Amino acid sequence: MIEMDNVSKWYGSFQVLTDCTTQVAKGDVVVVCGPSGSGKSTLIKTVNGLEPFQKGRITVDGIAVGAPGTNMSRLRSRIGMVFQNFELFPHLSIRQNLTLGQVKVLGRSEEEATERGLKYLDRVGLLAHQEKFPGQLSGGQQQRVAIARALSMDPVAMLFDEPTSALDPEMINEVLDVMVGLAQEGMTMMVVTHEMGFAKKVANRVIFMDKGAIVEDSAKDAFFGGAQSERARDFLAKIIH
Repeated sequence: MIEMDNVSKWYGSFQVLTDCTTQVAKGDVVVVCGPSGSGKSTLIKTVNGLEPFQKGRITVDGIAVGAPGTNMSRLRSRIGMVFQNFELFPHLSIRQNLTLGQVKVLGRSEEEATERGLKYLDRVGLLAHQEKFPGQLSGGQQQRVAIARALSMDPVAMLFDEPTSALDPEMINEVLDVMVGLAQEGMTMMVVTHEMGFAKKVANRVIFMDKGAIVEDSAKDAFFGGAQSERARDFLAKIIH
């Protein structure tokens, strides 16, 4: 579903990604972890072209990301993205947040977009809040709306960029529970997170990054059972403690 081959990226003279190569098969749940500043968020944002890259190749469902003939708006509509800070439109109701992208990008009718959006709002347990505005919801509720919005675009894969890092501790599980459900239903997912409990529960693989490079890319049990690199073992010892 997602293939990255020797992807490198620079900000000016500073290299933020170095020869990153990995594959994500359909239905895989891949957790990307590592210390702050290791390039995790940049890596997953290259998948849908939110971050351009200068070297290498990325394909999503057979479509080349960033190639001259690729319709990037159309491609992004097929790759759900959930950010740290929800990124909902504050002046639109929850229902309007769910329908806008469907109408503008996918060309759906208002009626069809509303039907699909409310279906996924119900899926995340927030149907009763459809006429409220984002500011009237808790952080955990806003993040669940953001997930519903991404799902209503019928994505082939979902990217999560530290989806719980801006939440109060008691709100984290309500978001993780939705993500666990998606994983169990077979959604292809790349998740940047420090939630190692989530990784142990649902990930197929764990990618560990440091200084812009993929240091380890291994099955979940192999990673938690005995990470190969000293850097990953040190990271795990600190974060699990």
